[in-house]
Amino acid sequence: MEISINFLAIGIAVVANFFLGALWYGPLFGKAWAAEMGMNLDDRPDKWVMIRGMLLMVVGNFLTAYCYAFDLIAWSYMPGMEEVGLQSWTFIGMSAFFIWLGFYVPTHIGAVTWERKSWKLTAINLAYHFATLLVVATLLVKLAN
Repeated sequence: MEISINFLAIGIAVVANFFLGALWYGPLFGKAWAAEMGMNLDDRPDKWVMIRGMLLMVVGNFLTAYCYAFDLIAWSYMPGMEEVGLQSWTFIGMSAFFIWLGFYVPTHIGAVTWERKSWKLTAINLAYHFATLLVVATLLVKLAN
């Protein structure tokens, strides 16, 4: 079995998720997120802290897209996937949902339970992670051909 990884699709997914994160934690939910984190929006972090954070975000986005590419390949070998169709929105949605449900939701529930994070913060972060998974899955699947 030969595994073919589309690095162009991964690169596009990394860039797309970088901009999604800027939009999500900026104009869409930035004020609510900062309030739930106890952050003052008037305090600006050092530029090197921001650069480091952005670089680490790009690395994280790459790891997500790269690992997701392998996951999508594994899903393609599941019985019955021919009927679902590997290019279908059902496939994209199911793969994103089950990764989100199995890996992201338990981690965030732990943050609510043990780190006393609010449910509002958890909802903002969980929705963001689900959106990133949908973006990655869509780009990896639709750019596969």
